Amino acid sequence: MNFIFVSPQFPHTYWNFCDRLRRNGVNVLGIGDASYDELEEPLKRALTEYYRVDDMEDYGQMFRAVAFFSFKYGKIDWLESNNEYWLEQDARLRTDFHITTGADEKEAAGFRSKSGMKAFYARAGVPTARCHKIKTRKAAEKFLKEVGYPVIVKPDVGVGASGTYRLDNGEQFDDFFSNLPTVPYVMEEFVTGDIVSYDAVTNSKMEPLFESMTAFPPSIMDIVNEKRELAYCVTAGVPEALAELGRAALKAFRVKSRFVHLEFFRLTKDKKGLGKKGDYVGLEVNMRPAGGYTPDMINYAHSTDVYQIWADMVTADSRLLAPGGNDHFCVYASRRDDVSYVHSHEEIMARYGGQIVMCERMPDMIAPAMGNQMYTAHAADGAAAAEFAAFVTLRA
Repeated sequence: MNFIFVSPQFPHTYWNFCDRLRRNGVNVLGIGDASYDELEEPLKRALTEYYRVDDMEDYGQMFRAVAFFSFKYGKIDWLESNNEYWLEQDARLRTDFHITTGADEKEAAGFRSKSGMKAFYARAGVPTARCHKIKTRKAAEKFLKEVGYPVIVKPDVGVGASGTYRLDNGEQFDDFFSNLPTVPYVMEEFVTGDIVSYDAVTNSKMEPLFESMTAFPPSIMDIVNEKRELAYCVTAGVPEALAELGRAALKAFRVKSRFVHLEFFRLTKDKKGLGKKGDYVGLEVNMRPAGGYTPDMINYAHSTDVYQIWADMVTADSRLLAPGGNDHFCVYASRRDDVSYVHSHEEIMARYGGQIVMCERMPDMIAPAMGNQMYTAHAADGAAAAEFAAFVTLRA
């Protein structure tokens, strides 16, 4: 089996995907814009060959890289980046090289649009907030009359909370339209709730081989826009109500043979037309693993290896790895370089060193959302996770 892994060096823990494929007997071929010397040794060992391009945005260069591997090694069976930014390009390359093991261009376009996701969630029986594709100010004003302030405006196609804003009044509405972005935007009714995700690895029959839940702060948007600290955790289990909705969404979105990250609101108060406090409301789908080092957090929380589960899905279309030990929480907390904190790095390590499983600098590319310095630790339960996050992020 020939597998092309696109941008295998970012995030740097993605070498694990390549390593597990190699263990399963797969011929792993990498394409990226980093020099070969920059690649970490475990990634070098996992790759049969690496093709460097000057610019991954240049489709011609990417096409020639895939063509080279196809000529040298024969039919390409899989092509994947597991990275939100490259999903559409992945799909275009699959289409052009007749690689049928992943989404083609048409399918990828359907699940990249935030407004387009609504119809899929509806098929799954999952309620979603009302949404309006912004074309004219007059039409937006009409939508506002229906839902009222506040509203959220965000790119129809985008990664994370980048370019997302909350509008609370007419003045902010005017400011938004006086500087209307050139890319397509949507306006959505505001939902009061916590953000949780249903993370899964699926087989070719759209069935989950593995499931997990991650709990996020109420507003990732505010963390990015106001440069707050990020703290979130992978929980010990998945509530059955969320699991049922997640599985229904997998079928509706026809999620075959993928690692996916489906986001939901968990209502913190009743919302007319959406549900009662504690109910789940569809937010958006991401046809890739959760961002940053969340796959590693999932491993620590569930004493498992999701990289191996994913590789087994690729080669055997099933889960071969047995469940791990006792499940618990794994919590991430980050700090920003331009902020002073009550507790020093040394104090954090002295108090939590036995529980900390990861401690490192975050790449500049994802620091706006993830913070500059992160600490990730085991926690017995939600209360312990919250205590750890509070200790790390307490500002001076």
